Amino acid sequence: MKKLAVGILSGALILGAGTAVFAAGNNDSSDGISFEKMLPFMQKMHPDISKEDLQQMYKACHGDGGMMNGTNKNTTDSKNMMNNL
Repeated sequence: MKKLAVGILSGALILGAGTAVFAAGNNDSSDGISFEKMLPFMQKMHPDISKEDLQQMYKACHGDGGMMNGTNKNTTDSKNMMNNL
């Protein structure tokens, strides 16, 4: 019985540590997401929109002052679409 308890606790510890490492590894925003990488996904979500309009949409979201720019910061003074709600 003691071996079973130690085994379960060891498994929980290993899974918990693995989950924490995986989550920390996926939070890196320096992977260079660009319009070219996002274009296939954007075209799939918005098939009727032209490439130029999709590029404007990308710049509005990810460019300077865009709603996705600096989402890890706790700033309330930025003026973007999400602050208008």
